[in-house]
Amino acid sequence: MKKNLKYIKNKYIITTTAFFVWLLFFDRNDVVSQVELTQKLNELNKEKQYYVEEISKNRQDMMELKTNPKNLEKFAREKYLMKKDNEEIFVIVEEEDSTSVKK
Repeated sequence: MKKNLKYIKNKYIITTTAFFVWLLFFDRNDVVSQVELTQKLNELNKEKQYYVEEISKNRQDMMELKTNPKNLEKFAREKYLMKKDNEEIFVIVEEEDSTSVKK
């Protein structure tokens, strides 16, 4: 018991313990902040990967549109619902099944 009390009263141990408690909980770069920043970094990396993939898809589509005029017409008709003067366009929208249960 006296041996444990001797360590508790030691000023170096008290100072070191206080320092670690300060770093763990009260410092600007505490453990909780580091975990939150790591999670945010992971989310941003996922978003970056998504946008890089989208950019590559768009570049590929752009090359196809520039090289083939038939693709340009197909793209305009499908994406922007453009039509010729003597045509009519009917857009069919499928409704969701109301009996399906969403979880």
